[in-house]
Amino acid sequence: MNSYLLFLYIILSLSCASKTKIDILVYDAIIYTVDSSFSVVEAMAIKDGKILATGTSARLLQQFDAKEKLDAKGKYIYPGFIDAHAHFFEYGLGLQTVDLTGTRGWEECVERIIKFIAKDSVTKSRYSQKGSWIIGRGWDQNDWIKKDFPDKEALDLLFKNIPILLTRIDGHAAIANQAALDLAGIGSDTKLTGGDVELKNGKPTGILIDNAIELVTSEIPRNSEKQTEEALMAAQRNCFAVGLTTIDDCGLNRPDVELLEKLQKNGALKMRLYVMLSDHPSNYQFLFNRGKIKTDRLHVRSFKVYADGALGSRGACLLKPYSDKPAQSGFLLSNKEHFDSVATIIYEKGFQMCTHAIGDSGNRVVLNTYGSYLKGQNDRRWRIEHAQVVDSADFPLFGRYSIIPSVQPTHATSDMYWAIDRLGREREKGAYAYNDLLKQNGWIALGTDFPVEDISPFKTFYAAVVRKDAAGWPNNGYQVENALNAENAIRGMTIWAAKSNFEEHEKGSLENGKFADFIILDKDILKTAGADILTIQVLKTYVNGETVYEKY
Repeated sequence: MNSYLLFLYIILSLSCASKTKIDILVYDAIIYTVDSSFSVVEAMAIKDGKILATGTSARLLQQFDAKEKLDAKGKYIYPGFIDAHAHFFEYGLGLQTVDLTGTRGWEECVERIIKFIAKDSVTKSRYSQKGSWIIGRGWDQNDWIKKDFPDKEALDLLFKNIPILLTRIDGHAAIANQAALDLAGIGSDTKLTGGDVELKNGKPTGILIDNAIELVTSEIPRNSEKQTEEALMAAQRNCFAVGLTTIDDCGLNRPDVELLEKLQKNGALKMRLYVMLSDHPSNYQFLFNRGKIKTDRLHVRSFKVYADGALGSRGACLLKPYSDKPAQSGFLLSNKEHFDSVATIIYEKGFQMCTHAIGDSGNRVVLNTYGSYLKGQNDRRWRIEHAQVVDSADFPLFGRYSIIPSVQPTHATSDMYWAIDRLGREREKGAYAYNDLLKQNGWIALGTDFPVEDISPFKTFYAAVVRKDAAGWPNNGYQVENALNAENAIRGMTIWAAKSNFEEHEKGSLENGKFADFIILDKDILKTAGADILTIQVLKTYVNGETVYEKY
């Protein structure tokens, strides 16, 4: 009997010893790998933050000895979502300011400011100190009954000595009170390229368009490092809660990058970030001298350039005048020579150029500028951010020069109520044309542009596929011929977004050797219909095999 027990012990020991030791084994799941075949598996083995194997639950349970076994209980697993165009840093800072999103009129904006500064004794004290500013963002006059831009009269009356800057939701228009205009030296004779100071009866109304906003923002004191760290941690929490594991942060400066590096090195910031530096000489000098920055969590190799403004504030540069303002066509934010000069140096140094272009004229300028350097198909992956209104003659240029459209589907469903007013019926056909853009290279990158839009990737997916608002309007969807199919929308939020960042070999799909960045959902996004997509909840978010969010 003793010999038999010894023999059994040896057999069991050998069986355990033959199993490969890993950190996590996920099983009894429906795992969408988003590989080239869009394979679905039951289980996933993870070691040292990377995926070691995928397959059936039975095979992997037999093959691996895991420190942690995660029974998914039949839930749905997808690669962590990648937002290919957002403003993570700015979003975090915005969480500390007045939120004006969803306001139904200018009066409500003013009411929110009053409530914000009176909410507690600390806030009251802060805004009674000399040098303090009131900052807010999110108003959109297109959502108001009176759809004209507001003026600063109420702000001057209520906040005579406190400078105020309230930015429109798109970031391309703002209203400032007189105290802020005085600090910025803005008056009725202020002239600038790529922007506008709105006048009425020869005096500033407080409305600033595009480059004019920078005259004011340059006067705002920079947040302390502690305040900024708190803002980034809050942004990270919110993003993990909706399943984001990588974010393209568009338009940062050297100090921002250095703070992100510090927070990632000390383990506080776990979000993976792909950073585009702003179009400024100091940023070019910094990155060209240092070279491309690449760690597991931070990647800096591109520059964000602005061609024009936004459609909502009529700063987007159009080939023909706005249908609802025949005297305006928008404008370029810099002259064409500037775009050519930065393209020259970015091309020569081997970096990526990512240019904001919304109007059909803005897009044409960028496409032709890119084409003069790229000359044909290539793997530079130069991007056009938004590609919102494109003339029918210009779509083929994306494919001819391998230019990547980086689009934000919720822009379509936010703008669809009034886009026809700005553009007219014929020109609107080339707007938010995601399927037409997809056809040019066979892939497309999707994002949100938060805080311009909501951070939720589920809203991105819904807008891309269903093309309706949350109430189900319009009944047949908005220009549904340019809706993406569900699988392509998922690809645009995962593997194609990773590809737009030169990261498709390390993330964007759940395959052997890639980072274990994944999310567990309560419902299957691919099999959820209509507005129910907007109710999907993230149960858990993992980055590098580590739980970074769990819904309780």
